[in-house]
Amino acid sequence: MKENEIGMLILAAAIEVHRELGPGLLESVYEVVLAVELSTRGLTVARQIPVPIVYKGIRFDEGFRADLIVNGKVLVELKYVPQFARAFAVLKPIRQGSQDQRFHSRNGFVAGGAIRHGTR
Repeated sequence: MKENEIGMLILAAAIEVHRELGPGLLESVYEVVLAVELSTRGLTVARQIPVPIVYKGIRFDEGFRADLIVNGKVLVELKYVPQFARAFAVLKPIRQGSQDQRFHSRNGFVAGGAIRHGTR
């Protein structure tokens, strides 16, 4: 399955989870429920996976913890942002040349994004 197809399934699942649970819960709640929703849609989901980083030649085995890695290709970060004017779930694409894009490509991920849950 291609990354864009995975991304569309992630977005659909995130919207479904947000519609069912609503805003205002902890990120960990959205994470576990989204992981189950993605699994029911036939995707492979790993949670809280340490992603190594190298700094000045020193490898840190846990430079970062990925909330979800879907099908081994797409990294998903969940964010709770209470100051949004309305509730929504968005899969924010990684911009070319951004810090996120460099991090994802350096660690072998083809695509990634952040899902943000806000309150009304």
